[in-house]
Amino acid sequence: MKIYKFGGASVKDADGVRNLAKVIDSAGEKDLLVVVSAMGKMTNHLEKVVLAYLSSGDDLQQLLVDFRTFHREILQGLFPNNSHPVYDSVTMLCQKLENFLKANRSRKHSFVYDQVVCYGELVSTTIVSHFLKDNGFPNTWLDVRSAVITDDNFRDAKVNWEETQKRIAGLVDQKGITITQGFLGSDSENNFTTTLGREGSDYTAAIFAFCLNADSVTIWKDVPGVLNADPRYFGNTRLLHNISYEEAIELAFYGASVIHPKTLQPMQRKEIPLFVKSFMNPEAAGTCVGKGVTLNPETSCFILKRNQVLISLSSLDFSFMMEDNISDVFRWLHEFRMKVELIQNSAISFSVCVDNKFDSLDALLAKLRERFKVSWHEGVTLYTVRHSKPTEIDALIENKQVLLKQESSDTVQIVVKE
Repeated sequence: MKIYKFGGASVKDADGVRNLAKVIDSAGEKDLLVVVSAMGKMTNHLEKVVLAYLSSGDDLQQLLVDFRTFHREILQGLFPNNSHPVYDSVTMLCQKLENFLKANRSRKHSFVYDQVVCYGELVSTTIVSHFLKDNGFPNTWLDVRSAVITDDNFRDAKVNWEETQKRIAGLVDQKGITITQGFLGSDSENNFTTTLGREGSDYTAAIFAFCLNADSVTIWKDVPGVLNADPRYFGNTRLLHNISYEEAIELAFYGASVIHPKTLQPMQRKEIPLFVKSFMNPEAAGTCVGKGVTLNPETSCFILKRNQVLISLSSLDFSFMMEDNISDVFRWLHEFRMKVELIQNSAISFSVCVDNKFDSLDALLAKLRERFKVSWHEGVTLYTVRHSKPTEIDALIENKQVLLKQESSDTVQIVVKE
């Protein structure tokens, strides 16, 4: 069995869904599990629904209408017969979303977030499943929440691998085609919907690959494969034909956007190759991540992360920053759900670059100021360069204010104010 994953860009409209069917047809694979993300920018749209709901915003109803309208237009492009059963299926899912918002009593953002954003994937896979059935691809639609079991750490849930393996073994027929959702799971305690973190659909594909001992995973994207830099920010990018698991994990850890950081570990454990290919040019080879060649071609790789926060600490009495101080800092970073991107310390100072994705910076700073002298810079940019040349670093920091630079044998990281 092989695993395919299609992201939101690949199913952003009716033509995208038709192209998905063409990709499956051209590949000629009979035994597939297909993971599909929400269509287009619907996860972003549903995030706005969450914010409007929690703030009692006047735009909530319009956002819900827009969600229905977006998908109805895609349905009309794919299913001219308005009495097709897919219309009722999608309407029912939209109604479930609205019913949750009416009945829910929790004001916890992360909980509400997971119960709401899941409808992007549930609707998209329902549409894809029906379209494939109508076009010669019989398939089974699987609610991934019944298969991927997690803890209740909403928005960043951890997989219960033992239970998930049992569920997948019992639910997935390794013959034929199964359509399921990325990004989602359910907690073992209350069966509430959980999510695996943004871009977690790649991780979902890896979870199924591991549990099913799949032959390979292919991630279908709107780029030709894994590039050595994001073409939105860097010129003269190069396609990486082969990457070792280790190198890909390093790139993902530092924030390379093509592969989700958690995707690679389960695949490496069973040496399952990962292909990243273009859904616009499915015949092209793309990129293969697996055992063997570290990096082909051998070239520098550039990663950029915007809107980071650089926090610098020093002791109030100029005493050393020892293990007990630093351990407290890391405990608070974990408590306030800050993703650490870079750390640097000296005898009397400690700096950390973090991603404030859970909007808890103010609370963290208040806690830190109880023990340390604190300074910080918001809105900074973190550059990470693997296998760099000195001239490339010089060009990168030209006309920028360098706040911090850290260098090892293979990696240079620079925090700048642009």
